[in-house]
Amino acid sequence: MVTVAQARSLLFGAPRRSLAVRLPSVRDLGPNWYAAVMGTAIVGTAGDALPVRVPGLHTACAAVWTLSAVLLWVLLAARAAHWIHHRDRARAHLLDPAVAPFYGCLSMALLAVGVGALSAGRDVIGAHVAVIVAGVLFAAGTAVGLVVAVAVPYLMVVRHRVTPGTASPVWLLPVVAPMVSASFGPLLVPHLPAGQSREALLLASYAMFGISLLATLLILPVVFARLVHHGPLPLALTPALFLVLGPLGQSTTAVNKLADVAPVAIDAPYAHGLGALAVVYGVPVMGFALLWLTLAGAMVVRAARAGLPFTMSWWAFTFPVGTCVTGAQTLAGHTGLVAYEWLAIGLYALLAAAWVAAGALTVRGVLRGELLTARR
Repeated sequence: MVTVAQARSLLFGAPRRSLAVRLPSVRDLGPNWYAAVMGTAIVGTAGDALPVRVPGLHTACAAVWTLSAVLLWVLLAARAAHWIHHRDRARAHLLDPAVAPFYGCLSMALLAVGVGALSAGRDVIGAHVAVIVAGVLFAAGTAVGLVVAVAVPYLMVVRHRVTPGTASPVWLLPVVAPMVSASFGPLLVPHLPAGQSREALLLASYAMFGISLLATLLILPVVFARLVHHGPLPLALTPALFLVLGPLGQSTTAVNKLADVAPVAIDAPYAHGLGALAVVYGVPVMGFALLWLTLAGAMVVRAARAGLPFTMSWWAFTFPVGTCVTGAQTLAGHTGLVAYEWLAIGLYALLAAAWVAAGALTVRGVLRGELLTARR
């Protein structure tokens, strides 16, 4: 005898699961996932600015930027569902010193996609829309970044239980976000009315440059001291060493882009001085970035020989390296040295390879259900 439930199943198919049943997959979706958006966006942005003309490169970069924009909206929706349906986990993330710093990735994901809208995405959405999208994402990303730059260090002091020897390059994430805003602001300066508006945005960008730079100078010595006194990071966390490249490459990019627009936003004496600062600051910082890249690369090779597993920390190989690509690109423009152009091309090849590897393994991990399940 066929029951009513069986008859309904035969006629209409199996009953659909409620929203509450389908959502557990986002229960353990942390803010670190925004790193995938950052890494994807900068592949498109940095590639579109390379000092070479390769057939199809611009189209490929536009496609990659479009992918980053789609990923951003998907993650924003998923993270909103996470906060609505799993507030206990969301609060636990904020109170976890290993997870809370990743909230800086939200700001940088918004900003990275916004920057790309004005370059690789310009032909996709149109010039006028690109400026509007960039302006909205700049405002949202900057606001989030400034809040996170204060809130996360505050939580680390008053709520987190940070034990000796646990310092990590991940601590840099909340304070790097304002530096991304500092390199984004100059792109919007020419779209503002001449006078007070342009000067205000220029100087605000320099202020955010200072916020991030000085905070980085506080944190980086602690991170290096942890490495010296307590040895290498755990295998799964080793890729995070590449995060140190973020403030280095991004600050070089910012100071050079700010110098590019200074003549249209501020008086000549200051504009000339800011142009000199771009080279005086950028050259030694890029040199240190290359030193750290070599050191971090050696540590990753060591970890790989010991069985480095794939985790979402592999996305640290993308955005930080991408900032060095854009830093080298801007230095090439200010110094005229072909060597910086070749450096940018070489670093971009590394970035592209890292993005393909991290992206492919992330897709595999999602399809297998491995990355969305917390290890307890």
